[in-house]
Amino acid sequence: MSMSAPALDTVDLGDPATFADHDLHGYWRTLRDTAPMHWNPPVGGRRGFWVLSRYDDIMATYRDNVNFTSQRGNVLVTLLEGGDAGAGRMLAVTDGPRHLELRKILQRVLSPRVLDAVAQTVRVNTRQWIREAVESGGCDFAEQIASRIPMTTISNLLGVPERDRDYLLSLTKTALSADDEDVDEVDSEMARNEILMYFMDIVEERRESPGEDVISMLIGSAVDGVPLSDEDVVLNCYSLIIGGDETSRLTMIDCVRTLAAQPEQWRRLKHGEVAVETAVDEVLRWASPTMHFGRSVERETELHGVRLRPGEIVTLWHASGNRDERVFARPEVFDLGRTPNKHLAFGYGPHFCVGSYLAKVEIAELLKALRDFTLGFEQTDEALPIRSNFLTGFSTMPVRFAPDHSGLKEVDR
Repeated sequence: MSMSAPALDTVDLGDPATFADHDLHGYWRTLRDTAPMHWNPPVGGRRGFWVLSRYDDIMATYRDNVNFTSQRGNVLVTLLEGGDAGAGRMLAVTDGPRHLELRKILQRVLSPRVLDAVAQTVRVNTRQWIREAVESGGCDFAEQIASRIPMTTISNLLGVPERDRDYLLSLTKTALSADDEDVDEVDSEMARNEILMYFMDIVEERRESPGEDVISMLIGSAVDGVPLSDEDVVLNCYSLIIGGDETSRLTMIDCVRTLAAQPEQWRRLKHGEVAVETAVDEVLRWASPTMHFGRSVERETELHGVRLRPGEIVTLWHASGNRDERVFARPEVFDLGRTPNKHLAFGYGPHFCVGSYLAKVEIAELLKALRDFTLGFEQTDEALPIRSNFLTGFSTMPVRFAPDHSGLKEVDR
């Protein structure tokens, strides 16, 4: 696989192949230094869009819900297609008072207080699966562990039957990315539609027989006295299953890959020289699994001397902002003790990820289990990168573990 550093005028950020075929770290650095407000021109009939690469510009745009909106979509692929069908109903692509009310509903079931019991289940599952993998010598970490932890957690919250979880995982993997180049945008759109249809069936079942799960809670919720419709519930389930799986799964895979390649950072974690909570934030900054989010210009405004007009697309690139030398000391260094670490992995402002607490719990429990049950691990074969211009990471990660027999003998703490 070629990993050349492309020239600025040859890069098309709208093409998933760009990210699979090139190392873009130099490209992002050049943009930050010389073109912080960069225009990605139209290609093959596809619209052009603006590219923000500096941390401070990204933060300012996230804060500004007057001149910029999520209402037409927040992912480049849907913005380029003309907008998101869930706009005004799905939390991530809703603004204004309705967004605030929907957010309050979801925060009630995703708050740290409510999720304490869920966190305990995450801990038990993660330690069991890591213990089994270590005792067996190795595994494809992506498939056997990273795919199971977040999908099991979010499925439990939504009340998704265990028999359906592998099916849903296969759909989420295709909806916004691909494990190989044979999967195209038609396949991704079909996967997104299948997720919606699946949850429509679940919603019908829960209306007949409600439970204690998030879907039943959404069915019983209202905004301004108007109950959420089936479509409202389904769209927000889609958002939760995608968001609850992708960020954590891809971050965990990247974490294991990076720690295997950086023995000094692993040693610091293993010997308790860095706090797990601090390490979690660096793992998230380093992985930056969600490479960008998008906004549409709502009102004419100006940034870096460039006049932005209503309807234009502006993309905010975490992949660059999380490596911005103006904010992070030695950003090219993976430092588990990094503090402060105000990374952009969960976005910022009104649309800050409602599932951030749960994602941090999952990654923290992974780090603790690795620390307790293994002396170290190595990547045993090449990892297969996903193909996407939204998400970054790997779909495979073969590893071999060196067991820590003293940890394996202990009763879980």
